[in-house]
Amino acid sequence: MQLLPMASRTLPAKRIEANASETNALETNAMTHPETLPAILLAAGASTRLGQPKQLLCVRSSFENKTDTEESEALLDRTLRVTLAAHYDPVFVVLGAHAEKIQRTAQLVCGTILHNSDWQEGMASSIRCGMEAVARQAPETSGLLLLVCDQPALTSEHLQALLAAHRAAPEKIIASRYAERPEIPITGVPILAPRSIFPELAALAGDRGAKEILRSGKYGIVEIPFPLGAWDIDSPEDIAAP
Repeated sequence: MQLLPMASRTLPAKRIEANASETNALETNAMTHPETLPAILLAAGASTRLGQPKQLLCVRSSFENKTDTEESEALLDRTLRVTLAAHYDPVFVVLGAHAEKIQRTAQLVCGTILHNSDWQEGMASSIRCGMEAVARQAPETSGLLLLVCDQPALTSEHLQALLAAHRAAPEKIIASRYAERPEIPITGVPILAPRSIFPELAALAGDRGAKEILRSGKYGIVEIPFPLGAWDIDSPEDIAAP
């Protein structure tokens, strides 16, 4: 697999080609679901607390009705697969730390690879990197999916539910509602962002992510249940399923 140069964030996107059967599946999805939306898959973090690139951590998922879930799969590859299965396209995979190792090791099939050379700034820089790609390649889209690579319980069914909610209320933010304390609901990614908040996403700075926009109270929000959404992989203790 050809590696992207590490110097620039404005390089043309690199799309990893699918084999014949994967291409046929994508073409069928496109014909059946013509209103596909782009997705920005954030995968640029250094995984400092985990001690290894979380993007490449192999997991076995029991959250899908698939015959092959007994096999281990890298977190990043799994997230990309379920996103494509939910009929989002293109899926922009934003890499930063460990980018060369990730591109050598992960499959990244049908992902459009972006390199964020400013990844050390924080999550906002990766969101901006993805927003630039969306503006170039999907300028007329009514919304976009924003997600991270380290939620092992994520399924294509949840992502399809976000998409259905967006089609019903295209002016609202569609957010994932995690398991909650009795008095405080917890919402977060994946979110489906309407076009109206694109300028705010593109203006994020530092380690601020989409949660800042959700908490602002400025926008209508539709919440889709994702009970295990708070389970993400930041440290070795997080690897075991809750």
